[in-house]
Amino acid sequence: MRRLSAHERALWARVAASVKPLPGKRAPEVPAVAVPATPTPAKAAPKAAPKPAPARPAAKAPPPAKPKPHPLGAPLDGTWDRQISRGRLSPDRVIDLHGHTVVDAHATLSSAILANDGTRVILVVTGKGRPDRPARIRAELMHWLERPDLRPHVASLRAAHPRHGGGGAFYVILRRAK
Repeated sequence: MRRLSAHERALWARVAASVKPLPGKRAPEVPAVAVPATPTPAKAAPKAAPKPAPARPAAKAPPPAKPKPHPLGAPLDGTWDRQISRGRLSPDRVIDLHGHTVVDAHATLSSAILANDGTRVILVVTGKGRPDRPARIRAELMHWLERPDLRPHVASLRAAHPRHGGGGAFYVILRRAK
C-alpha cells in the first residue's frame, strides 16, 4: 500500500477540517501537517511584468447546431413499450434472416422497409449466434438501419419479446407513411 505524500496529506487535512460530523459523533483528530515550501533559487533575477496580450476581436456566436435525428432507441408512445414488454405486439411482417448471406439479408431488409405497403412493425429474426460463429447479420442490423436510405423510414428498433425470438430478434417500428 502506498503512503500519502506530504501534499496529499495536506489536502486531506483541509478536506477533513471542512466536514461537519454527524450528530452525536466526534470529528476525528487530523494531525497537523506542514507543507514544505518550495525552495527559491539563490540568484533569482526580478522578472519583468508580462506584456498584455493583444486585444482579440469579439468572438462570434457559433452557428446553431443542426438537430440530430433520434437514435433508433428513441422513445415511443408508452403504449408501444407496454405492448412489447407484455408480448402483445403483433408484427405486420416477419423476416427470418437465418441462412442468408450478409448482402442478401441487407437487400431483403431494405426492400421490406422501402415497400411502403402499410407495414408498421417488422419482426426481424437474426439469430443470437454462437461463440464459434458470431451473428454477423445481428451485428450489422443497427448499421443498416442508420444508413441514409433507411433511416428516414425507421422510427425505432426494439428487442423482441421472448415469444417472438427474444435476444435473436428485433422489432423494427416504421414511421407512418405520409
